[in-house]
Amino acid sequence: MIVFRYLIREVLKAQMAVLLVLLAIFISQHFVRVLADASEGEFPASLVMTLLGLNLPYLAVLVVPLSLFLGILVAHGRMYAESEMVVFHGVGISEWYVTRVTLLLAIANMLFTGFLSIYVTPWAEETQNRVLENAQSEAGLAALTQGRFQTSPNGRAVLFVERIGRDNQLDKVFVAQLPDPEDVASQSNIVVAQGGSVVENESGEQRLKLNDGIQYQSKGNQLDYQVVQFAGYEMQIKEQEVDQRRRKLSALPIDQLLDTEGPEAVAEFHWRLAIPLAIPFMTLIAVPMARVNVRQGKFAKMFPAILLYLGYFGLMIAGRKALEDEVVPAYLGMWWIHASALVMGILLLSKERPTGAKLSGLIKRKKVKA
Repeated sequence: MIVFRYLIREVLKAQMAVLLVLLAIFISQHFVRVLADASEGEFPASLVMTLLGLNLPYLAVLVVPLSLFLGILVAHGRMYAESEMVVFHGVGISEWYVTRVTLLLAIANMLFTGFLSIYVTPWAEETQNRVLENAQSEAGLAALTQGRFQTSPNGRAVLFVERIGRDNQLDKVFVAQLPDPEDVASQSNIVVAQGGSVVENESGEQRLKLNDGIQYQSKGNQLDYQVVQFAGYEMQIKEQEVDQRRRKLSALPIDQLLDTEGPEAVAEFHWRLAIPLAIPFMTLIAVPMARVNVRQGKFAKMFPAILLYLGYFGLMIAGRKALEDEVVPAYLGMWWIHASALVMGILLLSKERPTGAKLSGLIKRKKVKA
C-alpha cells in the first residue's frame, strides 16, 4: 500500500506541475487572441474574461492527456535515474504492477476528460455563442470605441467617434451607410456630425441621435449627391432581433449529436470519445518509454516519447478527417487507432517480461539462421 501511494503521488505531482505550465502557455496564447478580437470591436472588452473562462474546458481536454503522459515520463524517469525502480524490482515489484497502478490514475483522468469532452465543452461553446449573440444585440454605446473605425454587424455601415465624453456624449461622429443590395430603393448615406448620443426606446431598439451635421445622400451608383444640413438626425444602431450565430456540431449536446445524421456528426462523436480513450493507451506506452538507466538520465527518452504522442494525436486528427470524407466506414470509427496504440503498448511492456524476452530471442535466432 505504501508503494501504491508513493507511485500515485509522484506521478500526480509531476502531472500537476506539467499541467500548470501547459495551461499557462495555452491560456496566455488564447488570451492574446481574445484580447485582439475585443480591441477590433468584435465584442465589448468586459466579455474577455467570460470568453476566456468558457474556453477553459476545451483547453483542458487537450492539455490533461498530455500532462499525464509527460508526468509519467518525468516521475518514472526520475525513479529509474535514481535507482528507485531497481530497488522496487529487486523486492518483487514488477513493471506490470507499476503499470497497473499508473493505469488507475489514467482511468481517473480518462473519466474527468471524458466528462469535459462529452458534456462540458459543448455546453461551454453553446454558452459562448449565446454570450456573443447577446453582445451583438446590445451593441450600442458599449461597443463603441473612440478613435477607431468600426463596422456594423451587417457589414453595411462604418462608424467613427472621435471622443466619448461624460454622460455618454459623443464628439465628432462619422457614419457611412451602404445601400441594401436586396432593396433597389435603398440609398447610401454619409453623415458627419459635431456630436451625438445613444438613445433607447421602449421596444429595446437603440438609435444614434446626432446633432449639428451634414448628410450626403446618393441612390445606387449615381454620382449625384444630395447635401442636407441638419440640427438633429437619428439612425438605428441596434436591431431588436438577434442574428443567430452559425452553430457547429461541436456545440451540440450529446443527445442531439446522436440524433444528427451525416458523416460530420459521426466524426464529431468519435472525436469526443477519442481523446479520453487515448489516455489509458498512451499510459501503456509512457510507462515502458520512461525506462532509462542511470547513465542516460531521466530525460533520455523524452523526445522519442513526445514524437509518439504527437503521432498518435496526428492519427486521430487524420481519422476524424477520414470519417468526415467517408473514407473510413462509420462502424470502424477511430477504434483502429486505439487498437494500434494498445498493441504498441503491450509490445513495449513485454520486452522486459520473460515471455517478451523469449519471443525477442526466438525472433533474433530466426534472423541469424536466415
